[in-house]
Amino acid sequence: MSHAHASPAQHSWNFFRTGGLDQVALNTGADLLALDQLDQKLWVALSCPVKGLELDEKTLALIDSDHDGRVRVPELLAAIKWAAARLNDPGILLAGAPELPLAAINAATPDGEILLASAKQILGNLGKKNATALPVEDAANIAKIFAASALNGDGVIPPEATEDVATRNLIKEIVATTGGTPDLTGSTGVTAAQIEKFFAELSAYVVWVEQSAAKDIAILGSATDAAVTALKTVRAKVEDFFARTRLAAFDARALAALNRSETEYLAIAAKDLTITAAEVAGFPLARIGADAPLPLLAGVNPAWAAALVTLHAAVVTPIYGADKTTLTAVEWTALNAKFAAYETWLDGKAGGTVEKLGLARAQEILGGSGRAALAVLIAADAALAPEFKAISDVERLARYHRDLRALLHNFVNFADFYSPDRWAIFQAGTLYLDSRSAELCIRVDGANPLAAMSRAYIAYCLCTRAGCSPMVIAACFTQGDSDYLFVGRHGLFYDRAGRDWDATITSIVENPISIRQAFWSPYKKFIRMIEEQVARRAAAAEAASAAKLAATADKTANLDQPKPVEPTKKMDVGSVAAIGVAISGAITAITLILGYVFKLDIWQYPLVLIGLLLVISTPSMIIAWLKLSQRTLGPILEGNGWAVNGRVKINIPFGRALTDLAELPPGSRRSLEDPYEDQEAARGKRNAILLTVLVILAAAANWIGWDRYERGYYFWQSAPTVAVVPTPATPAAAK
Repeated sequence: MSHAHASPAQHSWNFFRTGGLDQVALNTGADLLALDQLDQKLWVALSCPVKGLELDEKTLALIDSDHDGRVRVPELLAAIKWAAARLNDPGILLAGAPELPLAAINAATPDGEILLASAKQILGNLGKKNATALPVEDAANIAKIFAASALNGDGVIPPEATEDVATRNLIKEIVATTGGTPDLTGSTGVTAAQIEKFFAELSAYVVWVEQSAAKDIAILGSATDAAVTALKTVRAKVEDFFARTRLAAFDARALAALNRSETEYLAIAAKDLTITAAEVAGFPLARIGADAPLPLLAGVNPAWAAALVTLHAAVVTPIYGADKTTLTAVEWTALNAKFAAYETWLDGKAGGTVEKLGLARAQEILGGSGRAALAVLIAADAALAPEFKAISDVERLARYHRDLRALLHNFVNFADFYSPDRWAIFQAGTLYLDSRSAELCIRVDGANPLAAMSRAYIAYCLCTRAGCSPMVIAACFTQGDSDYLFVGRHGLFYDRAGRDWDATITSIVENPISIRQAFWSPYKKFIRMIEEQVARRAAAAEAASAAKLAATADKTANLDQPKPVEPTKKMDVGSVAAIGVAISGAITAITLILGYVFKLDIWQYPLVLIGLLLVISTPSMIIAWLKLSQRTLGPILEGNGWAVNGRVKINIPFGRALTDLAELPPGSRRSLEDPYEDQEAARGKRNAILLTVLVILAAAANWIGWDRYERGYYFWQSAPTVAVVPTPATPAAAK
């Protein structure tokens, strides 16, 4: 329940009715300023997506303050309020002009004064000092606006921001390690946060490396790292090997199972083996024996041979010598213990992102003055932040000035959708298919189950174009029929930029397209049913013919065999009676129908034919009319992320405007002479028409003859004259 109280200065609204929907009119700046007072139940839409519309995504992203990909009512009201506070007349937003007049900016306010100065600065930087209006393209050309200075207040310091070679190289090193951040001018630089992170990583790395030297844990010097890597590579498999040898020593009966069964080797022996085959890699490193040592160079699993050779060269040889080619469980444990301290230190590595700079360079940077130089640049850039914000606000105002009109007339109301000379922002283009052009095409993520509730005939099409990402459109057909619309059919789609896309129907939502289609629908279904029956009978006849041929061939092949005695077929009395009743009933029905027809006057025959057509077609026409009158846009837009509040109807006249049928241009001449006309078919068609006319004339003549016969005279006789006998006078009248 609403508890809002009417204000003495309550705005007076104007509404217009289009498509059966009352929509608020937005004509003045006062209408815009009072939109927060308009009941949201009267808004046609309550939210729309940022992407997939024919409106600049950057403008919509500016309005989408919470960056959730959708524009909602509060965000749109906030955008209007922000723009209105910086303009002399908010009504100028309803013009939708591509250029922002400088005279429209309200310089009487502090924000407006800064905006006007920034707009003039932009035009001056672009060489348009005397211009009186600012296009959106110029306001958005940030790279050119700030081309004269690498510092622009955006918080990013590119290498070009300093002339000092050492500082410039330091910035490049920070970009290389942290990834950097794009600058407004197109260059890549670093932010204050990235600088702090870089120096923190640098300090952590130096401390970590110095810990290794202080503890003297690198027992092989620079080769210690490679040795630890070799140990880690085979550790799990070596531990598995020695665990199996201990189990074999415990119970010899387990030896066969620990070495894998022969059947497992047979399973992989038939395959093409590689040295790293997964089946082999899962087997033990070497043959298992009770407390057996691990061989390193011979008799080892082929999948692990290279890793064991590396272990021998990097770890065993420096510790035990090159002659050591096997390891016992005790030796393996001792070997791991020697490298445990270094491995622990290695696992605690810090500053990994700056490790590629090396210890010497890291110490040089930390001991130099680069950090102080970067701090000076950060402070200088921060001093320009108000100027950057002002220029960004100029772009924002220019975008609102150009695009808010379109958004308002496709959000608060749907005036553009019903306009004869404008397109709605959700109309993606025109689909040409089946001698029609459909203008109600909406970009969607895919087929939407709710779309059937729109009562519209929808063809979902996959559109592809070289060099562009595929897109899906929902095309609404609102004229013609659906006889030749089917999944897989191809068409051509033109987007709003005029680019052509290959379109293929992927799915269809069936609904009536027109009343004309509904009128002929029963007869088309009847014809299709006959065609299906004929095809079914033809298939059955073909099957029967094949069966007869097979039977004949079998009979011929078995002529020398005695013929089996066939049982005598008995007549089913019930079936005969049923057939007789059916034939009798059919004859009776035909007799009654013919008797009724021949009693009609000749002028009643066309009325009977028309009545018969209406009886057959009226139900489907009524159903079609009901569905066509209920067509609405909302469920279709749901597939594009809209929240449509009003029932945006697509009635029959408006539907005809959304889909155009193929027509010859005015003044065209058409020749009916077809050099490839099927003469035999044309002759048959003419004969059929002539025969139909003769049958109608014969029926009429027969009816006239029968009528005269019923009245007691023949066709060639004139009608008998009826004599009028005077009535004799009564005695009272005679007196």
